Amino acid sequence: MLEKRWWWNIGTSTDKPKVVAIGGGTGMSTLLKGLKKYNIDITAIVSVTDEGGSSGILRKELKIPPPGDVRNNFVALSENEKALEKLFNYRFKDGSLNGHTVGNIILAALSKIHGGSLSTAVKYLSDILAIKGKILPVSDDLIRLVATMEDGTEITGEVNIVESKKRIAKVSLDKKVKAQPEVIKSLKEADSILIGPGSLYTSIITNFLVEGVKEAIISSKAKIFYIANLMTQPGETDGMKLSDHIKEVEKYMGKKIDVAIVNSGIPPANILKRYEREGYYPVKLDVENVKRMLVMEPMIKLEKDIFDGKIKLRHDPDKLASVVVGLIR
Repeated sequence: MLEKRWWWNIGTSTDKPKVVAIGGGTGMSTLLKGLKKYNIDITAIVSVTDEGGSSGILRKELKIPPPGDVRNNFVALSENEKALEKLFNYRFKDGSLNGHTVGNIILAALSKIHGGSLSTAVKYLSDILAIKGKILPVSDDLIRLVATMEDGTEITGEVNIVESKKRIAKVSLDKKVKAQPEVIKSLKEADSILIGPGSLYTSIITNFLVEGVKEAIISSKAKIFYIANLMTQPGETDGMKLSDHIKEVEKYMGKKIDVAIVNSGIPPANILKRYEREGYYPVKLDVENVKRMLVMEPMIKLEKDIFDGKIKLRHDPDKLASVVVGLIR
């Protein structure tokens, strides 16, 4: 059923809904930037299978879970977001630290101080920075994503999977690991669980593969909201429509979503052309195939990337949060 936007008097209730967001990279941090402005209890469950860039190097050399996605969410939930972003996302361009960000180095150092535990490092840093909300790496174990492709080949590692350019048939982890107890507790006690936006397999579904996460979501009484991606991703979701994304999320999560939140805004033609040259295309909104409640609103924003300087297409944090909070309240 297609629903138009409706409005509640947001922010006046004395109750604090318990909201758990599940994801990883830029998409989740965008969502959190908007949510932190409301009177809600926010918990971010973050994936730990990233192997690219600075995170991948630190993971390999120091034998710690990758800190990059955690770093992004620290910036998003900080009260002084601009100042922390400038520091945490500063990327060294020469010397032995070439390619590393300050935030990744800090989280790596704290992880080593605390016996390799990224979750303990996150708690320690959260207290220092007094962020609004809670960040929980889904696991403290070193795990890798494994994909079985449609041609039967098996590929290990996020970067290798995406670079293979083959269509994914199934994903799993390279070993069995348990989710942090606090992750399970947060999911079971949640009033609302937000899935996405973010890379379908490498930021979202990878969390469901950690033992206990899927089971906690199934047993939870929380409403499940899926925030659809704006674009497909080359090597991961080529050609996948909205209904395909939802089908995959529900298959690995083991539970149906209650509401799909979808952008209805149209990006500028010149931006779309540049994305298409790089293999990214708007996710086709085949609403006739989505037998779920749909909320569609224009929620796009053009933003200059702090690393490569390109203008990127993102969800608008404030508009997205307004829709989400209106629904959960």
